[in-house]
Amino acid sequence: MLVILSEAKNLQILHCVQDDTDMLANAKRIVIKIGSSLIINEHNLVRESWLASLAADILALKHQCKQVIIVTSGAVALGREVLGYGYGTHKYELELEEKQAAAACGQIRLFSHWKEALRFGTETLYPAQILLTADDSINRRRYLNARNTLNTLLENEHIVPVINENDTVATEELRFGDNDRLAARVAQMAGADLLILFSDIDGLYAADPRINPQAEFKTEIADITPQIEAMAGGAGSAIGSGGMATKIAAAKIALSAGCHMIIARGTGEHPLRTLQDGGRHTRFIAKESPLSARKHWIAGSIHPAGSVTVDDGAAKALKSGKSLLPAGVTAIEGNFDRGDAVLIRDGGGKVLGKGLISYASTDAARIKGRKSQEIEQILGFKRRDVLIHRDDMVLE
Repeated sequence: MLVILSEAKNLQILHCVQDDTDMLANAKRIVIKIGSSLIINEHNLVRESWLASLAADILALKHQCKQVIIVTSGAVALGREVLGYGYGTHKYELELEEKQAAAACGQIRLFSHWKEALRFGTETLYPAQILLTADDSINRRRYLNARNTLNTLLENEHIVPVINENDTVATEELRFGDNDRLAARVAQMAGADLLILFSDIDGLYAADPRINPQAEFKTEIADITPQIEAMAGGAGSAIGSGGMATKIAAAKIALSAGCHMIIARGTGEHPLRTLQDGGRHTRFIAKESPLSARKHWIAGSIHPAGSVTVDDGAAKALKSGKSLLPAGVTAIEGNFDRGDAVLIRDGGGKVLGKGLISYASTDAARIKGRKSQEIEQILGFKRRDVLIHRDDMVLE
């Protein structure tokens, strides 16, 4: 289930400046994960000064022409007090139904704090609340809906998507259970360049530094090897079972999607500025870009559900890097849904490539050969001007 709440008003245009000195500076689309222990104090209250400092850091990133997505925890913690479920020093383990009820009460409180923190007078940013379940990253149609919503929100420079797991409706078997992996799935979904996991530890160590102060600190990780996984969750690692193991799992998801990842300490105020100023962290390096990783996935991992045949003009346009318009399509074969993979063939039947189609087969058949401006008149709605976008296409 995807739930979206957004506010937007007349806003002044942000002035952007560029900086190209490091990984964070080079990233254009950034997902930032905030854990409960960072945003909520021991009394189950929001750390308002810390949140305000983070919001100021986010505004600074927006001035650098960056798109920012927040994955936040804290709803259940804030909702416990409302329902009298034990909080502060009197916490007890909640049943699933109690967690869901606490989340329902806590979400609105958490979001109101984000809304206030992002107010900067004439440069106010507005949060768009998105609640996701694991099913939204598995179910193809829900995945596409969430992805398209994120892309639309990020086109507005004054909007900051603020995401949390939809604990109110998620069943145990359909829960992420931790926001590290949720953040990685969001980064994958959004095609982000960089995922930042703020934690109460400054990165990955070869052993628990609380037990072994001489434990080797890992500055950069290029591959998630069994040895790296053992550091996070193997025997003798007190960090692993509680949190580092989920961060390594998140790294595997992010890197496979072409997204770099950083683990850094976020407990102090202005955690993003601290990171930009050289604060200690562990970097996980992706071997390819998000777009390249996506195209490899389309090329090798998805079985085509049908095909579209294009005319000579469209074939030429595709080879020059253009998207496929309905006007260039002469035939539709197969039974497929929006977002499914289809083969692209020329008039002689030769396969030109493969892509993710924007319309179901029945709708595609009705608009083939027609101009994009006619789509809404023919179908009664219009999702996109193109049948297959060039970013969703791989040519032979």
